Amino acid sequence: MDLKNPAGIYESPPGYDSQRLAEEIEEIRNFPQSLEKTISGLSEQQLNTLTLPGNWTVAQVVHHLADSHMNAFIRLKLALTEDNPVIKPYPESLWANLVDGKDAIVQPSLEILRGVHRRMDQVLQTLDATLGARTFVHPEMHRKIPVFEIPALYSWHGRHHLAHIQLLKEDRGW
Repeated sequence: MDLKNPAGIYESPPGYDSQRLAEEIEEIRNFPQSLEKTISGLSEQQLNTLTLPGNWTVAQVVHHLADSHMNAFIRLKLALTEDNPVIKPYPESLWANLVDGKDAIVQPSLEILRGVHRRMDQVLQTLDATLGARTFVHPEMHRKIPVFEIPALYSWHGRHHLAHIQLLKEDRGW
């Protein structure tokens, strides 16, 4: 197993696929509960444990997920309401090292994830082939990204970080 990518390498979907989209939306809908279950009962010391050497702590991963998925929701709404908007990337590692990103109290980020995922689910339920084909530009990727990639990427992103936490728990016998 590749420890850096325990959920596998992300592969963007080749096109709009309503069946795949429905599966990704369900995964997004259920992600906050899966994350909460995975970290339930972890102590402050455990939440402050690095998931991989040189990587983020469990708490930083939880805060990163909230930051990242908030940005995803905003990108989704921009792409659905503007013509091919250019989105603003953000320095994930710098955000993770701000005081709120290092806090072992993860409840606020779990609340954000519950709310963002609920709202993202509502919006994603409206996607059809036409809305799914709308695009935004990610300046670091140098391409137009169709809306149907958002649920693909963020369902994978959740699995990716959840797997890091699960591997740590297994390794430490938590």
